[in-house]
Amino acid sequence: MRHKLIELLEQSPVIPAVKDEDALRQALNCESRAVFLLGGNLLRIGQWIASTHEAGKQAIVHLDLVGGLAPKEVAVDWLQQQGADGIISTRPHLIRRGRENNMLTVLRVFAIDSKAVGNLQKETEMVTPDVIEILPGTLPKVIERLSKKLPIPLIAGGLMTDKGDILSALQAGALCVSTSEQSLWEV
Repeated sequence: MRHKLIELLEQSPVIPAVKDEDALRQALNCESRAVFLLGGNLLRIGQWIASTHEAGKQAIVHLDLVGGLAPKEVAVDWLQQQGADGIISTRPHLIRRGRENNMLTVLRVFAIDSKAVGNLQKETEMVTPDVIEILPGTLPKVIERLSKKLPIPLIAGGLMTDKGDILSALQAGALCVSTSEQSLWEV
């Protein structure tokens, strides 16, 4: 079943990916309706989520990058209690828990070689995330092949340096892109 937030991602072709509070303040003023929170810690992430919501945006938290959180299913539950609308993780068991909690789930995958790309179909069949974030997102051939092969939408992330990178990823079949490059948030 398609998660309700996927439509929101389709409407926001560029998703700000923030690593600190300065970037978060900038992201809250851009047009995107979602923000990827790629940092923080146990003491601050709740406020980051609340600030994101106050700006009328959805907060998708990269669980693996929140300081103080262990890669355990209870961490997913805790983030949901903090108000997170979704999670990002490289760990299938955490994605599975996020789906059980009806959160948007983003499986982050590093396309480092043909074996990693080849194993992606098997991995997604085991866990079925709502979307897959492919890094680096500057691999249009890989994005095109996977977008045709996988029944799960793709987000291109990482190494986006200009508008051309974004357009290439979108034209190759990515649903949207995520980037921490603030100059690209209003493309």
